Amino acid sequence: MPSTTETPQPVTPEAMRDVLGHFVSGVVVITAQGPDGPLGFTCQSFASLSLDPPLISFSPARTSSTWPRIREVGSFCVNVLAEDHQEYSNGFARSGTDKFAGVTWQPAPSGSPVLEGVSAWIDCTLWNEYDGGDHTIVLGQVADLGADPTRLPLLFYRGNYGLTPPVVNGSEETS
Repeated sequence: MPSTTETPQPVTPEAMRDVLGHFVSGVVVITAQGPDGPLGFTCQSFASLSLDPPLISFSPARTSSTWPRIREVGSFCVNVLAEDHQEYSNGFARSGTDKFAGVTWQPAPSGSPVLEGVSAWIDCTLWNEYDGGDHTIVLGQVADLGADPTRLPLLFYRGNYGLTPPVVNGSEETS
């Protein structure tokens, strides 16, 4: 437990990443159908927000070059990646490549890509955006959605996919 007598130290990005890495998150790919073809990027900061109205949230980095292009479209699809979709997660996280090369998808009602084999998909319209420091907090109003209950989600934990902690010097890392 933390001591109440010590002076708190400034929180560094490395400390935030290390400590908050102990929270398991899913991995999603946000997609849209742009005027020049499909768009997409990987995102970990996704959550269900409200049932009435039906809203979700996610937070792209302010440095994202894809989010501004999806924002202009005004609609997007959240693709909840399945446990065997590490290649989608890695591929859609890269800049300057054709992220859809070799990726099979079908259009959601909005026309946004639903990636083949995802655990779930949520088709949305842009509801609002808020300042989130080095990220933008995006709210989407859910227009349609679906899930495949036979597909398990891709999990991200302590810098790795799945629930296995990283190995350091031949033994499990401890904090």
